[in-house]
Amino acid sequence: MAAMAQARAQELVHIPSFDLSRGPGLVLKAFWFRAPVQAPAPAVVLLHDCSGPYGRLGALNTRMREYAALLNEVGMHALVVDSLTPRGEKTICTQRVRARLITQANRRLDALSALDWLSQRTDVDTARLGLMGWSNGGSTVLAATNLRHPDMGRTAELMPAFAVAFYPGCESERRRGYETRTRLLMLLGDADDWTPASACKQLAADAQGQPVEVESYPKAYHDFDSRSVVRLRTDVPDGVHPGNGVHVGGNPEARTQSRKRLLRFLADAASAPH
Repeated sequence: MAAMAQARAQELVHIPSFDLSRGPGLVLKAFWFRAPVQAPAPAVVLLHDCSGPYGRLGALNTRMREYAALLNEVGMHALVVDSLTPRGEKTICTQRVRARLITQANRRLDALSALDWLSQRTDVDTARLGLMGWSNGGSTVLAATNLRHPDMGRTAELMPAFAVAFYPGCESERRRGYETRTRLLMLLGDADDWTPASACKQLAADAQGQPVEVESYPKAYHDFDSRSVVRLRTDVPDGVHPGNGVHVGGNPEARTQSRKRLLRFLADAASAPH
């Protein structure tokens, strides 16, 4: 994304969450990036990974800002949703998945709440709503688009038209059985030892309803679309080899190729008939 322009000015907004697990009144913090268009435009909810949407200085991190800019450049609004700090957390990466107090069930309801918020805006094309998530946020994409969730009868009208999941954890939704009417693209690293690509490929092969599109990249680890150097995170307790850490970091070839694939997918989503 070296040549990418900066995202347009962000607007802080607040979105009531459908999640009532901690009682009523949970309000999500979110950042609205409006595309420079006049007519109602497609809009995408951006769902952060387990480290949250912020950088070290407290502002939105590079990933969130750059992908918001990318979406704006192709004529799509972007909405970055913070699921952690409204619940009193800054990161959940170092917590065992089964011990986390912020679960995929919680984040799934956040994603659906954000889609509902978008659907009420006059500057949004409500027939072209999307989700995009990374890692834990990618798992949220899967949970939010799976028609086999028990409460789907209540929330089925909020299913997005399209969705993108970067290196999600797929095992939970694979076990549940994945069925969707959302056009879904998964972008995976074949060397990922945190959220392995194999489970996601199996989910796609077994999926019912709309076929799932998959692209995977050789020698690419978790976080392959970043510019960071690959390193071993020994503070992450889960992964393919629990207790031995996981590899995270960028892969220039995978980053370039995933960007091209993403842009083709977004162009198709924007031009698809209502």
